[in-house]
Amino acid sequence: MAGLRVRAAEMPRDLPVVQELCWEYRDYLLNFSTEMNHLVEAFYPYDAYAALMADLPTRHARPQGIILLADLEGVAVGCGMYHPLTPSDAEIKRVFVRETARGTGAGFHLSRALIEQARADGYKRIFLDTNKDFVAARKLYEKLGFSNRGPYSELPPGTAALMAFYEITL
Repeated sequence: MAGLRVRAAEMPRDLPVVQELCWEYRDYLLNFSTEMNHLVEAFYPYDAYAALMADLPTRHARPQGIILLADLEGVAVGCGMYHPLTPSDAEIKRVFVRETARGTGAGFHLSRALIEQARADGYKRIFLDTNKDFVAARKLYEKLGFSNRGPYSELPPGTAALMAFYEITL
């Protein structure tokens, strides 16, 4: 789409907008469904999420990780990021596009840019998880070449059945 640009977030300048998008993501999850509310409380309790937001620049620091922003007409409308799981494996986290920008291709372009950057950074595989009910996200990941798999890390009790897990070999 014309006017859509994916770029690396510049820290500390872009930290407030990245945090704002991540808090919107958490709010979106909380309001999605009762099941999702359970997942958010298991994975992202408020205090832990606040600490995570403060640690984003470190957790996703270059050269092992990255935070990307999608700008539409110069306004940040989405984000996505990855961090290392092992020296050869990365995990994509918090791919989120504001409702006003859904359908613009922002999610596709963010996800594709994350894959391309992880490949350039020398990763051999990427893992990610999403809610099993996020049909559009699941279709997007499959379109990008991700395959279904089982859980790749330890999870809070009672959450795995609500999730879909993916990986792609680069």
